[in-house]
Amino acid sequence: MLFRKFLIISISMFLNSTISSAQVEDTSIEELLLEQLSEELGDDIDVSEILERLSYYTKNPLNLNTATEADLSNLIFLSPQQIENIIYHKKVSGDFISILELQGITGLSLQTILLLRNFVTVNQVMNLKNLTLKEIIANDEQILMVRYGRILEKQRGYEIKDALLSRYLGDPNRYALRYRWNYDNKIKVSVNMKKDAGEPFFYNKQRYGFDFYSAHIEFNKLNKSVSKLVIGDYALQFGQGLVVWNGLSFGKGVWIGAVARQGAGLKGYSSLNENNYQRGISAEIELGKWKWTPFIAYNSLSGNLQKSDTTENTITTISSTGLHRTPTELSYRNQIKQIIYGSNISYRYKRWKLGITYMGLQFNGRKLKATNVRNIFDFEGKSLHQLGVSYQTTYRNYYIFGETAYSFNGAYATINGIIASLHPTLSLFTTYRNYARDYHSFYAQSLSEGSTVANESGIYAGFVLHPNRKIEWVNYVDIFRFPWLKFRVDAPSQGTDFLSQLTYSWYKKGKIAIRYRHRLRQENINLPQFNTNVLGDINRNQLRFDYQYRWNDTWNMRSRIELALFNKEANDPSKGLLVYQDIFWKGLRKLQLNTRVAYFNTTDFNSRIFAFENDVLYASSFPIYYDKGYRTYLNIRWRIAKALDFWTRYALTYYINRESVGSGLDVSNGNIRSDIKFQMRWQW
Repeated sequence: MLFRKFLIISISMFLNSTISSAQVEDTSIEELLLEQLSEELGDDIDVSEILERLSYYTKNPLNLNTATEADLSNLIFLSPQQIENIIYHKKVSGDFISILELQGITGLSLQTILLLRNFVTVNQVMNLKNLTLKEIIANDEQILMVRYGRILEKQRGYEIKDALLSRYLGDPNRYALRYRWNYDNKIKVSVNMKKDAGEPFFYNKQRYGFDFYSAHIEFNKLNKSVSKLVIGDYALQFGQGLVVWNGLSFGKGVWIGAVARQGAGLKGYSSLNENNYQRGISAEIELGKWKWTPFIAYNSLSGNLQKSDTTENTITTISSTGLHRTPTELSYRNQIKQIIYGSNISYRYKRWKLGITYMGLQFNGRKLKATNVRNIFDFEGKSLHQLGVSYQTTYRNYYIFGETAYSFNGAYATINGIIASLHPTLSLFTTYRNYARDYHSFYAQSLSEGSTVANESGIYAGFVLHPNRKIEWVNYVDIFRFPWLKFRVDAPSQGTDFLSQLTYSWYKKGKIAIRYRHRLRQENINLPQFNTNVLGDINRNQLRFDYQYRWNDTWNMRSRIELALFNKEANDPSKGLLVYQDIFWKGLRKLQLNTRVAYFNTTDFNSRIFAFENDVLYASSFPIYYDKGYRTYLNIRWRIAKALDFWTRYALTYYINRESVGSGLDVSNGNIRSDIKFQMRWQW
């Protein structure tokens, strides 16, 4: 131990000049991670469960000496292999003496260490034992956040007064309220309330105000055996997500950390997204090398429940939008009851971790499948049982992982992969997945091209090359197959997804990134010489050029040009163009702003382009740029006082040669669509 301390102190004199003077590059973690969600989740998705976590650790760094595998997985930019190496280093060498020890851990590049230093620290170990109420009150943290927003143009759904027609029953205002109470990340309370545009507020069936309420209390490190207890709304993330993975899930992209899942196990649910969580009680119980996570929940889902006095109730539709605006949507609200129960048991031996997850669920009616041919393998019944077995291990520079799951109707799903660090500058990865067409799950999220973990097989492989500190080259290819029919695909089909991105960064100043992505899928086409649909190839090519530059501590800029080419066999090609310029200004300590001016021109919806937009704190926008026009927005943050912040956002889209915007009940007259948003945060 004395030698170890002497060694660390000695090398720190050399390393400190490099690390302490280095500055984390102005790369937005938020944008890097969330752009991998944009095309799956669409506009205005709540990503606070990620951003709130990272924001907390910037103010309250995670103690490396007490951090568990689940704690480190909250720092989502760390790969499973890096987390495993940090845990193993602490196990072999003992508690961290200095944060400089990160330099000696295999698989942590200088860029990762510079980023990690913003979220971790090295402190003495503490627990809840002997804590007094006076100490908790004196050292707690509370946050109250209120958000308001609305579309300014009048939309058709609000103007219809005929009770026999579909219409919006509420007003166009959006409200959200968050309250957080936290004591040293050991006792946490979370309360969320939300009303979407068009939903009634304190009247009709919403006489209690908000459409969505969510709350939980979480205890961490209660004693040596109970490491966590959550009462209320919580999320479960086990294995590779083949049985249950609540909350957001990252897909394919330039962040290779998403190749292998590193589940947080049990955590409180703090998102405003109104689906994919559990409401009940769960705990993590640790006994030596074993960890047991039992859970039980009683969930209320929205959907079409047909009640019967003579036979069992039937369920024809389950909705996951969280919207209850029209009479039909409101009649579906909380109609379906679901009981969830089960547990996860994991065992760790040296660098091996094995896990078994069982989940059972039961509805208050019989879930019916659709009558289409493509749906004949879908779930039908009143209850579902699943069992999954997962593993992960590290051998030298290889991280090996996988999970195999079984739904009790007799179907399997499996995913297995390996990440290899062949050289400090080169990492390779590959995974194989095979999800049976009749594998059933309601809460599974894993690597897939389709929207569900079923009816898919594929090989996903690639590499990341860092020839030096300035250059990163990321490549992957995913070759997949759907063995059964899908929506708009009346036969077994296949496809390919290829991405290559080259990034050049220069110290403190900025970066340039060039990305090319090619996607090939098959879909029905109607040819005159055939009496039925046949499959045709759909090719989508995208080329993106990104440029970021920091002029000084006051001004920062970001530019993008993106081209999209969509070509469906036997159809005319479709083209898309997006050009935008972002400006960031931090001229005053209490006032900050950023703005965007964008031009877009797409032939039709097929050549649409998604793009991340900056928003108020904990909110993110992923609007679809399509048709032809201009878009701009302005975000302003004003720190009124030390404990009080205020945000405002105004966004406007101007379409060329259009007489209306939107469709259905959302349509508004004119060629402009604008939106405002206000947010206040009080911390004490």
